[in-house]
Amino acid sequence: QVQLVESGGGLVQTGDSLRLSCAVSGATFSVYDLAWFRQTPGKEREAVAAVGLRNRTTYAGSVKGRFTISRDNAKNTVYLQMNSLKPEDTAVYYCAARSGLAPSSTIYGYWGQGTQVTVSS
Repeated sequence: QVQLVESGGGLVQTGDSLRLSCAVSGATFSVYDLAWFRQTPGKEREAVAAVGLRNRTTYAGSVKGRFTISRDNAKNTVYLQMNSLKPEDTAVYYCAARSGLAPSSTIYGYWGQGTQVTVSS
């Protein structure tokens, strides 16, 4: 069974940095696509960043240049380095996984429980 556990959220001020981590177990980590999503109350969950099994990365426009996603296949962990945080980055952040060998239209089927990030102004 694939399990994802996020950590690293917290309360910070505008302009601060945070690094989220997501430890993945129960899967062949190196062949999975991994992503970070976020959600605020009343809004749909949005994709923030993703990294494929070949380390290709994609970002939402709102975080490009501020956030960096990376993966460490030796530690079965994916990270989200968040710099220059803004109040609008406040959300619950979720990591997600899907097989990188499946078609790119495959949804992310494995999710963590989420970690709260709050950015005060």
